[in-house]
Amino acid sequence: MEQPIEMANQPPFNEEAWIKLIFLLSDTQDWLNELVNGAVMQVPMKNRKRLLRKTYYLNVSALAHIPQRHYFKIPRHPDTSKFTIPIPEILSYLRDISTEPGIPVTGSLNFRRTVDVHRIVGFDRDQLPTTHITVLTDPGGRIITAFPGIHLTLPADNTET
Repeated sequence: MEQPIEMANQPPFNEEAWIKLIFLLSDTQDWLNELVNGAVMQVPMKNRKRLLRKTYYLNVSALAHIPQRHYFKIPRHPDTSKFTIPIPEILSYLRDISTEPGIPVTGSLNFRRTVDVHRIVGFDRDQLPTTHITVLTDPGGRIITAFPGIHLTLPADNTET
């Protein structure tokens, strides 16, 4: 078994304090997960639990990011695509898109799912009405973002999010 490496100019490792910190973080994460589950369960839609599966799930960061950046009632990020349908409908579409296969995003480990829902759900990045919704997930299935329109892979790290 390998011995820990002594690092110069580092304070001594306080194992007792570290263990307490990890337990506190674990309890806090469990509490936050319960709050997120409770928030999702309040949305008036069927099959809400499909947004919380291990292979495709919506965490609180994405749950906040999507309306903050991509909902027409929030006046931030004016140059991004915006949903013009109610939040429960957005979440219903996110739930239903879970059955679509993920396509790898060029230059990253993420996946995208783009679906035509056959009704206008908002406007895309070019301010044109769109019937498409794109969902980006990480390799583990965590939803990173969702937005109206088709995902475009752009040069460098400048992708639509």
